[in-house]
Amino acid sequence: MRQLWRFLQAAIKIIFRHPITGTSIIPVLSDGQIVLIQRRDNGCWSLPGGIIDWGEDISSSARRELLEETGLTLINIRRLVGVYSSPDRDPRFHSICIVLEAEVDGTMQVVDQLEVMDVRAFPPESIPLNQLSHDHGQQLRDYFAGLTKLA
Repeated sequence: MRQLWRFLQAAIKIIFRHPITGTSIIPVLSDGQIVLIQRRDNGCWSLPGGIIDWGEDISSSARRELLEETGLTLINIRRLVGVYSSPDRDPRFHSICIVLEAEVDGTMQVVDQLEVMDVRAFPPESIPLNQLSHDHGQQLRDYFAGLTKLA
């Protein structure tokens, strides 16, 4: 019984006292446009992505989140753009975000209507970097600069 209590205490600490890990995907279409989603919670444009599920690896999470939020298929992960862990990067909770550039294909559509209002492809020069949700503007600036960032 005492071991069970210690296990429960450790589990509670892990759940409530550690950052949540997620992914953001920079989805690049064959014509070079980048796909963004418009979030339902704040109305801002954002990179698709989300929390990595228990038992899921980063690639599978990116593939699942991209499909759920944009209707697009992940063809190839091109590179790691960065790992962003600043405690204030997400206004909801402390999260660590692994950002990946990915070659994608398919037909854009809002699949998860509870989270996403719109899906749109932007030429890189038309992305409103200063108006994106969370720290996605910084993530894209680092991507355009060719950086691999640990922030």
